[in-house]
Amino acid sequence: MGIYIEAIILYIVLFFSGSAAQITGGTVQATAFSAPAEIYKIILYCIPSLALIWYLLIRSWKLEYWVVKPGRKDLISGLITFPCLLVIGITIAFISLYVGAAAGQSAFFSPSTASDWIILSLSCFFIAYLEESFFRFYLLNKRKEMNLSSASALTLSVALFSVCHIYEGPWGFLNAAISGTLLGFMYLRYNSLHGIAIAHGLYNICVYILNALIN
Repeated sequence: MGIYIEAIILYIVLFFSGSAAQITGGTVQATAFSAPAEIYKIILYCIPSLALIWYLLIRSWKLEYWVVKPGRKDLISGLITFPCLLVIGITIAFISLYVGAAAGQSAFFSPSTASDWIILSLSCFFIAYLEESFFRFYLLNKRKEMNLSSASALTLSVALFSVCHIYEGPWGFLNAAISGTLLGFMYLRYNSLHGIAIAHGLYNICVYILNALIN
């Protein structure tokens, strides 16, 4: 029971509360890109959150099992995951244009300078590593302690991942559900954190690039 309480507290504090705060009156608040804000987010949110999740994993595992070494599995999983994430994202974005898409302003703005793009890219990778460290690395590796099968743990991971993206609307929720399933499957298949985290970060950067090109 303790592991469930730990996971729920981590989820609410690190992810759900922040997602809920982005919605006011049922609408997503669009904000201009701010380099200082992104730097503060990396230093004050991403790094401490990553440290907490990894500390909890290190504390509960025997040292010999604490092996997070980049290797061929990361290259393979990354090369498969990244194009799949792009296909999923582009397909859902295309469908949303013709099926019940709500008109309105984009929920984010892309950077306008090279230095801002560098900061944004760092932020995207930190966020991706944070999300993969919890939703895949933490939850899926804790499945035995939770007495869950791989399929049940994957379902839990996808559900929580999708809910914390609900502020993006129904299409964002669907994108998170499908992408989360892919990411979870790839982690279980290759036991690769770095491959899927890098693919996730690159996908997030591509979203901003496409947004800049369109708008």
